[in-house]
Amino acid sequence: MSEAKSIYAALLAIQQGIKAPKDKKGYGYEYRTADGIMQAAKPLLKENGVICILSDQAVSIGTRYYVESTARLIDIATGDVVEAKGTAVEPDKLASMAPPQITGTASTYARKRALEGLFLLDNEKDVDSQEVQDEIASQTRQNGAGARSTRNAGNYKGAPQSGGSDEIRRKALHGLSEAMKRAGLSKEEVSAICGVHFKKTSSADLSTGQLSILAAHLEEWAAEAMAGE
Repeated sequence: MSEAKSIYAALLAIQQGIKAPKDKKGYGYEYRTADGIMQAAKPLLKENGVICILSDQAVSIGTRYYVESTARLIDIATGDVVEAKGTAVEPDKLASMAPPQITGTASTYARKRALEGLFLLDNEKDVDSQEVQDEIASQTRQNGAGARSTRNAGNYKGAPQSGGSDEIRRKALHGLSEAMKRAGLSKEEVSAICGVHFKKTSSADLSTGQLSILAAHLEEWAAEAMAGE
């Protein structure tokens, strides 16, 4: 029993002591990398007498391949182990990348997920959280106010008002299209991101709220996926 407590005590110390901020700059956002997490963890690993080993394996789910990474924390005195896993889809293709590089980006992203889970590092906002739902509602209100303002200006004078939900989804799809252009991403690449963050095969399967979240975070998530290139 004492041995079992030893590895968990070490893990607790690392979780409480690690500082791995999102210090990489993107276009208006910040993100962290797997290497950044490991660099922050190394002094704490030594201090607590444990090592961290990362490993990957390919997993086939349906017609898609995923890289499943495992982060193992091992007590060097007892051999006790605790671990966490992270998964990332291997996209069909990415611009200007050879197949080994594509697998490498998935591996890097999956390893970061595993490390974040092991060391209790925050990552994305939960889609179902009140904060995100309030953000969606606010964006929906803004879209509606913009549409009313346009009609009041006379640009669509005499035209019937659009159906609420259809109009909101159309705007969400347009926002995603613009985000894709800015990021220079193909439909296949966006589908890969949908698989990682929403467990969907394409953006067509997303709800209107999820489309808005995808558009808002697309460049960030794409940059994270490319971080291991």
